Amino acid sequence: MVIPLANLSFMAFGRQRVSRTPLDRDQLMEYALKSLGARMQSVRDLRRKLIDRAEPGPSGAEAVDWVLAKLQELRYLSDDRFAADFTRLRQENRSFGRRRVQQDLQAKGIASEVIQTTLDEAYEGVDEQALVRQHLERRRIPPPTDEKSTARVLRRLTAAGFSSKAIFAVLRSLKSGEQALDRAEADASDDLA
Repeated sequence: MVIPLANLSFMAFGRQRVSRTPLDRDQLMEYALKSLGARMQSVRDLRRKLIDRAEPGPSGAEAVDWVLAKLQELRYLSDDRFAADFTRLRQENRSFGRRRVQQDLQAKGIASEVIQTTLDEAYEGVDEQALVRQHLERRRIPPPTDEKSTARVLRRLTAAGFSSKAIFAVLRSLKSGEQALDRAEADASDDLA
């Protein structure tokens, strides 16, 4: 069945974007404040949102720059604070490792120096093996029982941003704990017999 190209706009994947009226400087400021009120954002992310809503051309770019400068002046927008809060939330709530948080901050457009400083402060004195165990518990990842499940757990922990040193140490301790439990069960069944 051949579908004429003219009918594609009626299909879900062929939707046309609704054109919005461009916002002036004051409306952009209001939009930015609402957006920041909904969730924290990096300067780059907010700039992208504002550019989509601003007037096309140099006047829209000037308005976006003015809004971002004003928000930074009022201390409503700061990449340093964003990076610190983002890192703290990823570390505490998601139990992510340093490397994963670093990748996420880079994806948000945070400067390398800010990322390095933030991560050094946040992960100073953190026991990475304890963080790996916490991640396993929070995600309800069962201890591996064979090579296939070990590889699966290893992939998940690597994706969560933990170092291979910490991952292997935890997996070894889980394996030795499992062997000790098996020996204890065997000794208990021998005592009963």
